[in-house]
Amino acid sequence: MEQVDEGILAAARKVIAVHINYPSRAAQRGRTPEQPSYFLKPSSSLALSGSAVERPAGCELLGFEGEIALIIGTPARRVSPGEAWSHVGWVTAGNDLGVYDLRYADKGSNLRSKGGDGFTPVGPGLLPANSLDPAALTLRTWHNGTLVQDDTTADLLFPFSRLIADLSQLLTLEPGDIILTGTPAGASVAVPGDVLEVEVGAGALSTGRLTTRVSEGTTPLAGFGARPRADDAQREEAYGSREAAGLPAPEPTTVLTPDLKAKLESVATATLSSQLRKRGLDNVSIDGLTSTQPGRRVVGLARTLRYVPNREDLFKAHGGGYNAQKRAIDTVNEGEILVMEARGEKGTGTIGDILALRAEVRGAAAIITDGGVRDFATVAAMDMPTYYANPHPAVLGRRHIPWDTDVTIACGGTTVQPGDIIVADADGILVIPPALAAELAEDAIAQEREETFIARMVAEGHGVDGLYPLNATWRARYEEWEAGQPHD
Repeated sequence: MEQVDEGILAAARKVIAVHINYPSRAAQRGRTPEQPSYFLKPSSSLALSGSAVERPAGCELLGFEGEIALIIGTPARRVSPGEAWSHVGWVTAGNDLGVYDLRYADKGSNLRSKGGDGFTPVGPGLLPANSLDPAALTLRTWHNGTLVQDDTTADLLFPFSRLIADLSQLLTLEPGDIILTGTPAGASVAVPGDVLEVEVGAGALSTGRLTTRVSEGTTPLAGFGARPRADDAQREEAYGSREAAGLPAPEPTTVLTPDLKAKLESVATATLSSQLRKRGLDNVSIDGLTSTQPGRRVVGLARTLRYVPNREDLFKAHGGGYNAQKRAIDTVNEGEILVMEARGEKGTGTIGDILALRAEVRGAAAIITDGGVRDFATVAAMDMPTYYANPHPAVLGRRHIPWDTDVTIACGGTTVQPGDIIVADADGILVIPPALAAELAEDAIAQEREETFIARMVAEGHGVDGLYPLNATWRARYEEWEAGQPHD
């Protein structure tokens, strides 16, 4: 097998890197780009396998990212996705190193944070592109011998051919140019003394392990340039999560405080509905659904998942792998309610037992779908309630493609936005705009106290004329009664 050597490094006039391309990384970052975006690394950042990389003096966060590197074999200018792969000569392993301490300095260009000498090791072996299926490659990264990244190219956000075709629309990709194609979840931080290894595989073929050793820089950065600056936000980004960075969980900032949640749980949706109507909001109920636990009252913040009608070519790109459905289930948090837009389509399932169990384990308060539910007996037996249109045995791909998460959706005839407050009980399901929730809860509590008085008067034999609603005379009697009631 041919090896990456100094000649390969010298031939690279451009090193182009993709920001986000693996679904697992997109889920980790909390954003899924609609189009690929790129940055340049200087060719002087290239290094061979076995080389050392310095963590610059004064820096804390040297991030590593195992990647698949494409080496252009023939010039590509305004090529189509169908012909793009023929312009790739070789595939090898790469490591997109960078110091998060300097990310702030160049407003997104990454020049200083990712352009340092030795910050782009590639190799060791070269796999001939014309013998590979670009959608069947594996990428693995080891940190001090521990496997930390293990993914495939089967469900990339942007297949390699699309990247090449896209880049070629505005610039000529020349022989020797290197494209770093993105990193999956698992990228983290290395410290001096660590050993990093990256391997790309294609069946029985392998690049071998690209090895890089981390050393400590001894020359401080000059005072006339950007100085290293690390904070908790950069630590979270560099390590991949607050937990991995050893940071405490952030304080919740939700409008649905425990006090507000308790107030909303204390009143009926029928009462809340009348208060919403007083504010001009009539179309705020999710209609036509049945609950696996009709006696439960549930309050939580909405997370959303949107399905679109199945189209076979699009299902191949969006239906498999770590798709939007799995991302939604894997990121729902304790107390949240996952609301699904299934267009009222009853001919297939939108959730089944395994994914419903995952949502329950993560602490979801409920699942709401205006489509079908598979494995219904198991889902219905769970402690977490599910609101559904009907049971149905069919798998996802029959009628739906899971398309997007945390976007505005339609469910059961109304609009639901991420962060809306959902209140459900035996009467139905309401969607409450967060800005109205506090005053709505107070007025609903006051209304129910009035109705408690009215019900008592009716039980004593009084007619409803003037009592329901209260006229001036009855209101005076109510206020006298209310003054004598115990209050928390």
